[in-house]
Amino acid sequence: MIEADRLTKRYGSKVAVNDLSFTVKPGRVTGFLGPNGAGKSTTMRMILGLDRPTSGAVLVDGRPYRELKQPLRTVGALIDAKWVHPNRSAQAHLKWLARSNDIPLRRVDEVLEMVGLSQVARRRAGGFSLGMSQRLGIAAALLGDPKILLFDEPVNGLDPEGIHWIRRFMQGLAAEGRTVLVSSHLLSEMSLTAEELIVIGRGELIAQCSTDEFVEGASNASVRVRSPQAQELRQLLTGQEFVVQQPDRETLLVGDAGSEQVGEIAARNGIVLHELSLQRGSLEEAFMQLTSQAVEYQTDFGGAAATTAGK
Repeated sequence: MIEADRLTKRYGSKVAVNDLSFTVKPGRVTGFLGPNGAGKSTTMRMILGLDRPTSGAVLVDGRPYRELKQPLRTVGALIDAKWVHPNRSAQAHLKWLARSNDIPLRRVDEVLEMVGLSQVARRRAGGFSLGMSQRLGIAAALLGDPKILLFDEPVNGLDPEGIHWIRRFMQGLAAEGRTVLVSSHLLSEMSLTAEELIVIGRGELIAQCSTDEFVEGASNASVRVRSPQAQELRQLLTGQEFVVQQPDRETLLVGDAGSEQVGEIAARNGIVLHELSLQRGSLEEAFMQLTSQAVEYQTDFGGAAATTAGK
């Protein structure tokens, strides 16, 4: 478990993280999201003891990271995939880490196999692609078989097969009862990966809840209907004060309605339906709505700096 209690970090007059409290529980993948400049990277560095909080505290497994005698056995992290010495092989790098934390060297070959790097174990890390470096960083995070894992942008440089692999891999780690915290700017990927979300803006907590709750709370559901009698159904629905859009001749989008309501109205009036489905908003739409006032730079395009959840 990771517990942040009123975590604050100032750099001179700039407040990077402000009175931030949250809990990351085991057994699920928790996504860590926020616009550019939100304080995500600073927060992750404080979790790992790389930056000292100005005030407040953060505990991993009940203790500050700096008090862990063999930290890799408790916490594994991928923060910067390219920090490996370029002249070291993947195997040599992992052996060095293993010795520093009294981890059996046989574990090196195990984690290289897990991330698919066994065949390039003796190649210099400086020649690795970004995707291969990401896999090596994940291997390093797994080296001590830790209960707590932090991943910062783990899918960077991965091809679609690699993205699918890391998604299932992180979900598998959580299913084993581990605590998994992952930040990513790929919101569509987070919607498929994370069960829980922590969303921050300008260093402050915006929301902590399940992914479904976040999307449902910030976006309006609608019902999509296809019918050869779409015009007749539209008149019935607008007569009952539903907001109806008609993108084409046979399709209706009914706002703030349940599929049961629309289906019952159609049935009572003998209207044939070819499709009746609930349309929920996306994680990206919900994110943009709730963080629109917390972006670092405003633009004229919808008021948000970008459609990504950057650092």
